[in-house]
Amino acid sequence: MKKITLITCLILSTGIAAMAQLPSFDFGIKAGLNVSKLQSDIAAEENRTGFQAGVFARLGGGGLYLQPELYLGSKGSNYPTAAQVYSGDEKINFTTLDLPLLLGTKVGAGPVNFRFMAGPVVSFMLDKEEPVATASQDIKDFRNYKDQAWGIQGGAGLDISKLTFDVRYEAGISNINKTKKYDQKTNLWHLSLGYKIF
Repeated sequence: MKKITLITCLILSTGIAAMAQLPSFDFGIKAGLNVSKLQSDIAAEENRTGFQAGVFARLGGGGLYLQPELYLGSKGSNYPTAAQVYSGDEKINFTTLDLPLLLGTKVGAGPVNFRFMAGPVVSFMLDKEEPVATASQDIKDFRNYKDQAWGIQGGAGLDISKLTFDVRYEAGISNINKTKKYDQKTNLWHLSLGYKIF
């Protein structure tokens, strides 16, 4: 997993120099909302609304493009009081640094383009809001999270001149529970608005 993280970071850090040489290069800012759920094999999770804000680059030609991004995000789950393994503040909230690397295609003419994209994303946990109302070992195991998680994003977008709209779904592929006693994966919907600076 560390090798994959290193390779992803190298691609993102060295890509900017190569981007300027390609037929098409865009750089912009983005922000939006997400609706997330930390799915597990034991508790009845409910959706939680969060945010995302950061930057993106897009490079390519001939209808294909590569889009690396870097943004802060907030995600997690709400839990009903009836959840078997949890009682108390009824929420889990993460602040993450997310690095998607998306491959996409676009169709359209002039300032209007429709896009489709998919690719891996790694999320680094910057902050974990984990209120616990009981000290039972079962609760501690359920709330014992790793510092990073992997997922796959896929979705569609629309460009109108310098504005860009995206709708994506992110499916967690790695178990973020350190103890491996529970299988917990973060799944979420992204809705974002971006602006191409150049």
